[in-house]
Amino acid sequence: MAWFKVQKNQKVARLGVELPVTFIEEGDSVVAYTPALDLSTCGKNRKDAERMFSEIVKIFFNDLVENNTVDEVLSGLGWTKDNARASWIPPRISQESIGVQVPTLV
Repeated sequence: MAWFKVQKNQKVARLGVELPVTFIEEGDSVVAYTPALDLSTCGKNRKDAERMFSEIVKIFFNDLVENNTVDEVLSGLGWTKDNARASWIPPRISQESIGVQVPTLV
C-alpha cells in the first residue's frame, strides 16, 4: 500500500475497493450510480459513463481527504472502518427486482 502525506502528521492510503454500480440508459445517455456513495454521473454511452464514474469517485474521495471528513461521510453512508487494516469496507448492497402495483391514470 502506498502512503503519502496530505497534511502535517497525516497519512492517507490509496484504497482499492469494488463499488456496486448501476447503469441506467436514459435517452441518449447512460447514468452510472452507486448507492455505496450515493453518487452518480453520466456519459454518452456505457464506456463514457464508466470513465466519468471513475473520475467522479476520485474527486469525491479527494474532497473527503482535503476536508478531513472521511470518517464522518463514509460512516454516514454505512461504511465500516477496519482499524486493523487502516481501511474502509463499503456496505453490502444487493439489487433485486420486486413487483409492485402502482396507481396509474386510465
